Amino acid sequence: MFAKVSGPVRLADQVAAILAEEIESGRLTEGDKLPTEVALVEQLGVSRTVVREAVSRLRSAGLVEPRQGRGVFVLPRRARPLDLEAESVGTRAKVLQIVEVRAALEGEAAALAAARATPDAVARMRAALDAIDGAVAAGGDGVEEDLAFHRSIAESTGNDVLVSTARYLGEVARSGIRITRANEARRDDFFEAVRHEHHAILEAVAAGDAGAARAAARTHLKHAAARLKDADGRFWSETEDLDVDLDATS
Repeated sequence: MFAKVSGPVRLADQVAAILAEEIESGRLTEGDKLPTEVALVEQLGVSRTVVREAVSRLRSAGLVEPRQGRGVFVLPRRARPLDLEAESVGTRAKVLQIVEVRAALEGEAAALAAARATPDAVARMRAALDAIDGAVAAGGDGVEEDLAFHRSIAESTGNDVLVSTARYLGEVARSGIRITRANEARRDDFFEAVRHEHHAILEAVAAGDAGAARAAARTHLKHAAARLKDADGRFWSETEDLDVDLDATS
């Protein structure tokens, strides 16, 4: 059904584009089941990791839906959300663009959280920050814990639409956060700066200072972008080898 893929473009990008074309062209329609992972691996000549990442991108774009024990199915067009997985830019540009979107959204989320967070919500944020430190101390990258901290801020606003948007962006941003944290792990001063920035957001929210919370969140993302821009070409070439699976929480 499919020709094997190869070339300088990331394999996951190629596989996602091939499958998306099958859907957009109508060769795969609403309710159709994608070929199995094993079949796609064999037909396209790529690894299971590549197939999983490609399918995850289709899921983030609202093109498909995994169903437990049954496979991956094509969704109706009306169910497709905004596609934030831009394929027209390289890894570096894509990650920086995601950081910009996060700064806009998370700055306002932090401001609302400062106005609305309950003591229990603040306690959950503190626990989320402690979990990041615990994950890193145990040898992990802290990506899931980092996502959980930022998600806890959105949840404390009481705005269900904002929570849903933050959760969706978190799924799309997971690979970018993995790259961001990998960059920050290169230097102790980067790591400590991130901890300080996270705590600044938390303390502003806990104090009920919306302006300071907004500024702290936006400053954190501004500095994250600056740290990424500081990374050299070798780091960015190494990010191509990171094991990124946006479907990890399904």
